[in-house]
Amino acid sequence: MRRNTSISLLAVGHACVDIYQGAVAALVPFFVAERDYTYAVASGIVLAASLLSSVAQPLFGALTDRWAMPWLLPVSTLLGGVGIALSGLSGSYGLTLLFVAVSGVGVAAYHPEAARVARLASEGSHSAMGWFSLGGNVGFALAPLMVAAAIGHGSLHWTPVLVFPALAGAALCVPVLRMLARPQAGTSRTEVSRSADDMASFLRLSLAVVFRSIVFTGLSTFISLYAQQRTQGSTTAGTTALFLLFLGGAVGSVLGGSLANRYDRVRVSRWSYLLSIAAVTGVIYTPGPVMFLFVVLASAGLYVPFSLQVTLGQDYLPSRIGTAGGVTLGLTVSVGGLISPLLGHLADSTTLRTALTPLIAMPALSWLLFRTLPEPTAPGPRAAAAAPARLDA
Repeated sequence: MRRNTSISLLAVGHACVDIYQGAVAALVPFFVAERDYTYAVASGIVLAASLLSSVAQPLFGALTDRWAMPWLLPVSTLLGGVGIALSGLSGSYGLTLLFVAVSGVGVAAYHPEAARVARLASEGSHSAMGWFSLGGNVGFALAPLMVAAAIGHGSLHWTPVLVFPALAGAALCVPVLRMLARPQAGTSRTEVSRSADDMASFLRLSLAVVFRSIVFTGLSTFISLYAQQRTQGSTTAGTTALFLLFLGGAVGSVLGGSLANRYDRVRVSRWSYLLSIAAVTGVIYTPGPVMFLFVVLASAGLYVPFSLQVTLGQDYLPSRIGTAGGVTLGLTVSVGGLISPLLGHLADSTTLRTALTPLIAMPALSWLLFRTLPEPTAPGPRAAAAAPARLDA
């Protein structure tokens, strides 16, 4: 019961944080419409959220490997929300980038410690980690709906309303951290030698997640605009496509945890990336409303391995749980945002379909890398307790 309660609260808190990752993409069409930004300029907003996050994530991961910093969870949640809340208040492009970057730092600070705490709370359960990841996917899925509800019939000056999920998420962190900080009978700190780390496999895994990040971030940045073009629809078509993209990810996260209980994580991830190749192709080239079905399939295929990659990374680096979680759950996700401006420039000079076509190759590259990865023979379900063991340090 304690594990289920902790994971549930962590999952909801994860949702509150990842609303602000999804909100960046959801705001892009409104910045284009209200401020007449080009594709390239608008994608620069995604870059701002990703750039500082990419730089900060390894730092926070290394820090959490040395010291437990549970206070980062509520503080980083608030930082992520405040940045997005302020992003629409100024017409200045520079200030908009600054506020979005502040939100990105908050998201970066959250994920390494959250991954460590979630692994500790899950007691090594793939399904529990899947539910924790599901929280983030739900946050992504809710982001376009919340953005549309807040500013869809007004202007970007309504973005301060978006701070409320951060307030709720910060409040939810407190009881779970208190719960996990209580001593448990029979538990003790177990040191893990760095000689147990499989750095070569971890690096290949990280590269596979980078390719996955590129295709998912590329789709999340431009799928709303692309759906409007393909269906000759209004912003409703774009919001629907973005919602389905994130909703499919929620389904994929839970499915991935369930499949990993029957098959090994590497095999499940290979299957999902094969599905993703066909699904992304369908998103880009299938005519009419049928593309919405492929949006769901592509998202599910890309998210089945999501939580599995987090635990694989932690098992490849059992002595550096925070670093592994920060990279697989955070850094490689934000790296995809660095590619968005390139896709934007290509779309401005050609067409949006042409710019999205290279994304088909990304899940194929991830599949090739997963063919070289071993399934850890002795996963360390309690390794999260080893570095560091205490939540209240």
